[in-house]
Amino acid sequence: MKNRQTVAAFDFDGTLTVRDTLFEFIKFVCGSTRLYVGLALCSPVLAAYVLHLVSNSFAKEHLFSCFFKGMKYERFRTLGEDFARRVDEIKREETIEALRRHVAEGHRTYVVSASIEEWVRPWCTSAGVEPDRVLATRVEVIDGHLTGRFSSKNCHGAEKVRRLLECEPNRADYVLYAYGDSNGDREMLQLSDFPKWVK
Repeated sequence: MKNRQTVAAFDFDGTLTVRDTLFEFIKFVCGSTRLYVGLALCSPVLAAYVLHLVSNSFAKEHLFSCFFKGMKYERFRTLGEDFARRVDEIKREETIEALRRHVAEGHRTYVVSASIEEWVRPWCTSAGVEPDRVLATRVEVIDGHLTGRFSSKNCHGAEKVRRLLECEPNRADYVLYAYGDSNGDREMLQLSDFPKWVK
């Protein structure tokens, strides 16, 4: 591993934070009551996901659409930036310290997240991660409004590896550190030389 460069890849939800930010973002935008009503309306799809009848991606896109379909993109982007400033309230300090160490040491540092780019990227760039090294799920926008669909694959599981290798294709040329907390991070952790399961 001598003379090889170092790359570090971090999951976001549950790794740099202590809980899932999609639900926190919905609560931030819509309030707790509307969150719970929306979850009740989405419960058939969420139950199907728990029973492995539909994919994680399908269930997540359905949930996202339930709350945000038709919203003006500029408003959504602004809400994402506003919410990003609140992420420090649910941060996981020890993992953030690791991220800051990698950044300070000049390692190519990525955040690879199934959460939505509009709130993941603002927080990550404030923590020193370069904007083009924030790999997250992208939303579809048509005529300035959210369609409720994603314009990229949900950045989860094998898609995390695909997105990371798209940016860092020469795997033999670098040492990879990876940080994650869930099954959605398993493939990225398995790819790495130094996997770190966060608990």
